[in-house]
Amino acid sequence: MKTILVLGAGTGGIVTARELSKRSGNEEDITLVKILVFEKEETSVYSPSLPWVMVGKSKQEEITERTDKLDASGLEVIKGEIENIDPQNISVTVKGKQYQGDHMVVSLGVAQADIYNLAQFGHNFFTLNGAQDFHSELKKFDGGEIAILVSSLPFKSPAAPYEAAMLIEDFVRKNKLSKNTTISLYTPEADPMEFAGAEASQELKELLEKKGIKYYPNHELKTISGNTLEFNNGESYSYDLLAYTPKHQLPAVIEKSNLSGTSGWVDVDNKTLETSFKNVYAIGDITHVITQNGAVLPKIGVFARQQGAVVAHNIAKKMANQEPDQTFMPEGKYFIEAGEGKASETGGKFSEQNVKMKTPAQWGHFSKWWDEKFWFFKNF
Repeated sequence: MKTILVLGAGTGGIVTARELSKRSGNEEDITLVKILVFEKEETSVYSPSLPWVMVGKSKQEEITERTDKLDASGLEVIKGEIENIDPQNISVTVKGKQYQGDHMVVSLGVAQADIYNLAQFGHNFFTLNGAQDFHSELKKFDGGEIAILVSSLPFKSPAAPYEAAMLIEDFVRKNKLSKNTTISLYTPEADPMEFAGAEASQELKELLEKKGIKYYPNHELKTISGNTLEFNNGESYSYDLLAYTPKHQLPAVIEKSNLSGTSGWVDVDNKTLETSFKNVYAIGDITHVITQNGAVLPKIGVFARQQGAVVAHNIAKKMANQEPDQTFMPEGKYFIEAGEGKASETGGKFSEQNVKMKTPAQWGHFSKWWDEKFWFFKNF
């Protein structure tokens, strides 16, 4: 019996495991292919909804589910911290026990690190606790300076800080705090979502401007002290309430596994997602994928899903002694929350920076809400 090791039960890992189950011939009482999913977290969090948590639009129970409830034939969830990855021999070690496979898919996602001691001063809204804590402070807020800070590049979900800013603006306006509140977004980026191309980037900038959100590009944090942010360009700004993105980096277990490449991430074949080790694949935020125009692919969940589906299809082909015939094409769409119960559909061919951002609409917000509900319905 073939065994496939799926490392990580995030977005990409879940899609990979379920697609493999579907293509394996496994049935309720017949297991032809063993799919082992390794995950250290007890709870799966639907990250695209964290900006809603920041403003009280979503609650913990709506965007989480127990990892052990992952449902697919032949799938087994093994809980625990991965201690060692051996891509040469396609094996992993958890709690001192080694698991051997015929194929391996690494989808561990980025590790989040605190830099500049930001955790002492603000809230990391890329975690559930951070988003909840920010909302607790926002409910008590009676006016002042609200800062959204991108602490370092690259970071996953590159629209999230912009969504957070617009949702906070909506909250502030509805609670009649607009007159004495300023919302500012500081980022090292030269423009918002540069990877999407000049047109979409400009449209997002104009949307922030219309909402009165102050936007400070090319602002790389130097230090934080008291209630002041100091940047490398010599400018400094005060704040009363701070939300920030953490530093994103490779998990330590990947760093020591020979999987990390010269890019600082896991280098893969841009089309098949196979690493330099045969039958070992990497997908999602930990990968370094170059598009056909030479740009680095952004770390967006929609790509992790697509990559998981491609890898699962090709592994199934290999197990059937057939030629793998699918390649990853970075195309797709996602929704950017803009407040007022509206969201903008943004998508297109990311490989060509041909990305369009539509005017925010209620159906866009509903589509994003439905994506969340369907994700849990389908997978748990």
